[in-house]
Amino acid sequence: MFALSYALAKEERKLIVAKDGSGDFKTVQEAINAVPDFRNVVTVIFIKNGVYKEKLNLSASKRKVRLVGQSMDKTVLCYDDYAKKKNSFGEEMGTSGSAGFYIYAGDFTAENITFENTAGPVGQAVALWIAGDKARFLNCRILGFQDTLYTYGKGSRQYFYQCYITGTVDFIFGSATAVFEDCHIFCKQPGYVTAASTPDTTKYGYVFINCKIGGSAPDETVYLGRPWRPAAKTVFLYCDLSAVIKPEGWHNWGKESNGKTAFYAEYKNKGAGASHLKRVSWSHQLTDKEAEDYTTLQIFSGWDPKKN
Repeated sequence: MFALSYALAKEERKLIVAKDGSGDFKTVQEAINAVPDFRNVVTVIFIKNGVYKEKLNLSASKRKVRLVGQSMDKTVLCYDDYAKKKNSFGEEMGTSGSAGFYIYAGDFTAENITFENTAGPVGQAVALWIAGDKARFLNCRILGFQDTLYTYGKGSRQYFYQCYITGTVDFIFGSATAVFEDCHIFCKQPGYVTAASTPDTTKYGYVFINCKIGGSAPDETVYLGRPWRPAAKTVFLYCDLSAVIKPEGWHNWGKESNGKTAFYAEYKNKGAGASHLKRVSWSHQLTDKEAEDYTTLQIFSGWDPKKN
């Protein structure tokens, strides 16, 4: 579907990061800083295998950057901040402040990379914080516990393909419109997969297509989602839901009115956790006609993330 290993298949100039000094830079941030501002063509940064402990920031002017790892499991970008950790002023960092990688720029792609917050089970600890529009993650691992993946950007469109995402509580959360296709979502402990904060003016929030939802959590201890904001929208289509999923499926975050404003739906899922017989009454099972509206082109208003 994608031209994976794009950087290796092309002969054009790319920036190379290697911890051993065999590339152009030893750190990822140095390579990002070297990208010309507001460049109109893609800049490829190839990252050789290694564990790069860096707190990264891709500013809005560094658009059209494509990070390509040498291998998904061995190219690791990580950091260990967390919400309760104190900053240099003695203040708690907060959830957003805990992120290991801030992505403000548009047209960003990451491929064959592990992104990890290594703080452990210490509360909110973000691995990726994404605000830029048209972000793509192809064959990546996104690892953490609570609040692993922050799809921050209101109006941002984000696409995750063949990714492995781990966490415990609300570990995919935020206001962006995001599609997860052919992904493996691994629930480490009892909790909630998603906590969408979809704006009430936005038709689509989170859409999971042909994903596997499993993990090491005990059976019937994980909710598919709860609404961080009242108009949260999350839909699972053609997914394999394991026994970790609670029969009721969805949670209203302790506020009955959320059941009237949030939109939570499923369509043709399978697996031990897919039965809709005991789902909360305010969730939905899509009709065939309604499911036709859930293609990536429609969800992303014409943007096709499957084109390089």
